Amino acid sequence: MIPLMKNAFLNEYETKKALSEFIMKSEKLSMHEKCAEFENAFAKKQGRKEAILFNSGGSANLAMLQALKNMGYLKEGDKVGFSALTWSTNTMPIIQMGLIPIPIDCELETLNVGSKQLIERLSKGITLNALFLTNVLGFVSDIWELKRVCQENNIILIEDNCESLGTETPKGKAGNFGLGASFSFFVAHHMSTIEGGMVCTDDEDFAEMLRIVRANGWDRNLTAKQQIKWRKKYGIKSEFEAKYTFYDLGFNFRPTEITGFLGLYQMQFLDENIQLREKNYLQLEKIMQTNTDFVQLQHEHISLLSTFAIPIVCKTPELREKYLSQFSGAGIEIRPMIAGNMQKQPFYKKYVQQEYDLPNTDFLHYNAFYCGNYPELSVTDLETISSCLYKY
Repeated sequence: MIPLMKNAFLNEYETKKALSEFIMKSEKLSMHEKCAEFENAFAKKQGRKEAILFNSGGSANLAMLQALKNMGYLKEGDKVGFSALTWSTNTMPIIQMGLIPIPIDCELETLNVGSKQLIERLSKGITLNALFLTNVLGFVSDIWELKRVCQENNIILIEDNCESLGTETPKGKAGNFGLGASFSFFVAHHMSTIEGGMVCTDDEDFAEMLRIVRANGWDRNLTAKQQIKWRKKYGIKSEFEAKYTFYDLGFNFRPTEITGFLGLYQMQFLDENIQLREKNYLQLEKIMQTNTDFVQLQHEHISLLSTFAIPIVCKTPELREKYLSQFSGAGIEIRPMIAGNMQKQPFYKKYVQQEYDLPNTDFLHYNAFYCGNYPELSVTDLETISSCLYKY
């Protein structure tokens, strides 16, 4: 069996041993110094001013939209575009926040929303207040042009970069084009803290509100200067009163010190992890390029491809069934192309009445799937996957 992910952590034994020692020595395991250290290290690695750690990538997504509402950047009834090929926690927060979701079709060759697709949606007379972009499976489209279109149309751009940590273009890193971007550290992602997520941003006000949203709406995790600002604004006269003062809508999305420790520890392996993922993908891509049953993905505009998985796009549903059988028969764990066309999901149909034509997303919904890609794939594993990609 070749699973989607073999281990919970990179260098699993070493990591578990270090974690057990950390737990035994720690006096405090609720959110504290290790979380702050991880935030600082991750912000530096990503090249952003601020990083805010959450208990999951899904929580990070919900917190971004709540923060935008709290700040008055979005209000109930505003229209938020989203990548139609995505994951549930990119779309559900739009509905949960009382916003109107507007799906945007993707490109077949990159799996992602590009500037062309956004312009096409806007040309239909739809005014978007924000765009929640998913960077799919380590790939991106012309995200720098998409950012320009958003700026020209006063659209707030935020990114779900949970599947593309480490991907780089000559114009910048995936996750650095929007006001903020979410990252996930779930066990099957590029690096694992078991559960965990992050938002990175260069906007200090947005970061401040995210910290308020993360912890019940209070100010305990703000700087002293920020605390004074909020307490003065609402007439809070003492530290005693401030302990249970809640300034705006929030959740309990706090991580633990275990999350912080694991994040710091796993970061030392991240560069090698990304390089091995790219190497694996490029090796398998050479075989896919010889097979006329597949649609070939384009990534010439990407300088470092941090693939989350190995996407396989077949030209017909019948061919997908053929290759699904080959992969399953070889003991390779496979998944649909994320959640396919999000409009077809039961929750979406329940809460959203209007449906849009999304031909490329539909094509991927019916014709594509993926298998795992990670550093622990052995030579034998790669040979087994390769054998399923040849045309017979």
